Amino acid sequence: MAMPNAYQSYQKNKYETASPHRLTLMLYNGAVQFAERAHKAIQSGSLEDTNKYIQKVQDIIYELMTSLNEPEGGELARNLKNIYVYLIDRLVQANIKKNADYVEEVIRHLKELQSAWEQIGKEVSLG
Repeated sequence: MAMPNAYQSYQKNKYETASPHRLTLMLYNGAVQFAERAHKAIQSGSLEDTNKYIQKVQDIIYELMTSLNEPEGGELARNLKNIYVYLIDRLVQANIKKNADYVEEVIRHLKELQSAWEQIGKEVSLG
């Protein structure tokens, strides 16, 4: 019984001590993973898994959206918000129509955002 508690403590600590940049990257990583699972679920015809994983991706995108600081982020924050709204719309359509192409599109966009965020981290750490 001690192992799961130690693991849970480690996981909790990992998130609590992560920088805002790292937390955002974790969200992008999770969104991509769940979107890929949703894509596979649509292809395999699993309605329950499709809905479950699409919902998880939407939840993560909503979290990314609420973390935007529009007053300080200006146009960049507004553009990201518009992208997030678009991605959520595509996910809703994918879930309604069980269309894997829509999820593929979301995955492509998320991977681009993920890659850009990783690059920002590298540039910031290099100074």
